[in-house]
Amino acid sequence: MHETTEAGAPALHPDTVAIIAGRPPHEPDASMSVPVHLSSTFVAGGDLVYGRYGNPTWTAFEDALGALEGGRCVAFASGMAAIAAVLDLVEPGGTVVAPRHSYTGTVALLDDLQAKGRLQAVYVDITDTAAVAAAAEGAAMVWFESPTNPALEVADIPAIVAAAREHGALVVVDNTFATPLLQQPLALGADLVVHSATKYISGHSDVLMGAVVAALPEHADAVVQRRSLTGGIPAPLETFLALRGLRTLPVRLERAQANAQELVRRLEGHPALQEVRYPGFGAIVSIVVRGGAEPAEALAERTGLWVHATSLGGVESTLERRRRWPLEQPTIPEGLVRLSVGLEHVDDLHRDLVGALDSLV
Repeated sequence: MHETTEAGAPALHPDTVAIIAGRPPHEPDASMSVPVHLSSTFVAGGDLVYGRYGNPTWTAFEDALGALEGGRCVAFASGMAAIAAVLDLVEPGGTVVAPRHSYTGTVALLDDLQAKGRLQAVYVDITDTAAVAAAAEGAAMVWFESPTNPALEVADIPAIVAAAREHGALVVVDNTFATPLLQQPLALGADLVVHSATKYISGHSDVLMGAVVAALPEHADAVVQRRSLTGGIPAPLETFLALRGLRTLPVRLERAQANAQELVRRLEGHPALQEVRYPGFGAIVSIVVRGGAEPAEALAERTGLWVHATSLGGVESTLERRRRWPLEQPTIPEGLVRLSVGLEHVDDLHRDLVGALDSLV
């Protein structure tokens, strides 16, 4: 999304928007950044009223991420809080179509809501567009990630949007892996975008936050209502840190993606690996270690620079065997190790990872 500042002005690149959106007006002695507003209560007569309904620090973050995604952003306390708010848009008994390979938190919540009779979940291979289109008939929502976590499958977003539109289903895309710099689902026709802002948006492994970006005001209003009623609000300090992280997303992502692409090139053909999965963009790589769970766990324990940890999208490189989590799908290989490639020098990352891989052969 290239934004224009005024009629006839040249469009701005996303890299620029990430820097300037959500800033205070350029006035003498104005601060360059919106400060942390630590207040639970606001004087009556304005729009804020109370700390569960609004905060100027939230507004700055929401303006910036919304400008990048091309919609209206609503910030949440975590990615799961954002996911839950969006799923609440489904009427009781409605059907949600989702990828069989998805973030475990999303699948767990869908399964929990289904067990309670709140909705019906239908899982599909998101790369089989015809199967997704068939499942969308009668569905209230089509929810998917692209690339998927951790299988790194890529969906045909325009085709899925078209199929969902035909059946009147809402389309929601979890854009955490791609970020708005690599993919803008709203521009491709999606209704809502979800982010775990914990990951690339904040980018420093020190914030828990989520976000929803809606194409239509009524959907944004609905998720704001859910946030206010359930109290899934982000703290002002975390929001300030997430916005500060967003300012450097373009340079962080550029470096991390370049590292990932070079690592993929260097890892191809390594005898300890059965497969290297990479969708061609982004900074997440999944490798499948020969021999299954035991050597994959050994790999995670034998690296020194790569940190054995869950989560992703920080400046540091992390790795983990995903099937160590009981909720991970059984169709994910036991030996699959998800790599979140960070900003360290690629030679150092390669040396450390290959040293651990060599010890398995």
